[in-house]
Amino acid sequence: MDRRKILLAAAAIVAALGAVLVFLYVRGADLRAEAEFDNRDVLKVVTTIEQGETIEDAAAAGKIQLQAVPANQVLPDALASTSTLSGKVAVTTIYPGEQVISSKFGGASESVALPIAEGDIAISVSLSDTARVAGFVNPGSEVAIFLNGADAATGQGFTRLLLPRVTVIGVGSTTPITTTTTTEEGATQTENLPRTILTLTLPQGDAQRVMFAQTAGELSFALLNEDSEIGPNPGANAANLFNSEE
Repeated sequence: MDRRKILLAAAAIVAALGAVLVFLYVRGADLRAEAEFDNRDVLKVVTTIEQGETIEDAAAAGKIQLQAVPANQVLPDALASTSTLSGKVAVTTIYPGEQVISSKFGGASESVALPIAEGDIAISVSLSDTARVAGFVNPGSEVAIFLNGADAATGQGFTRLLLPRVTVIGVGSTTPITTTTTTEEGATQTENLPRTILTLTLPQGDAQRVMFAQTAGELSFALLNEDSEIGPNPGANAANLFNSEE
């Protein structure tokens, strides 16, 4: 009899614990749903704000609008008013879709405060998500730059190393671009693809090579660490694609 009572008591405790866990799970789901549909009004950029442009000029040109954003997507220093930015300028280019945050505005002298290496110049390139290692490239990262292009004489496609080690000094915000392609059947397909601006510090000669390469094909970055081994080789093309010795 005592054993039966013990089993009944244990079963009651387990049932009560299960009820508590179900309640906590449902409550958590409700809170997550509330957070998802709870919106806050914040300022967002609707037209590109150029580096060095004052907040007053941007607002007067209609480049900023107050829009509703899900609360769980609002940035920590997002603003609902430009009052705290009075007299300040954009320290970097700010693209449509970005929230207006105080860290992207400062005094006029701050707009050129990039950590450019001595003797170098800074240039920017636009890359897709996959070409920039899916967002893992950040200011201070070192990358190898590859070119996916085609031989001018033969038309044969190739992938080759362009520069073995380059320092990234700035990463802009992602901006969607619209790309339209035509299928073999003649139908058109339109896609919105995210692209991001990355700024590099380079000697003039290497900077010129990157600028030219952008017109000759598509650039891709490979993220490096101090142990990464990278160097010149024949690259990859249709003739050696499956040759493991290359």
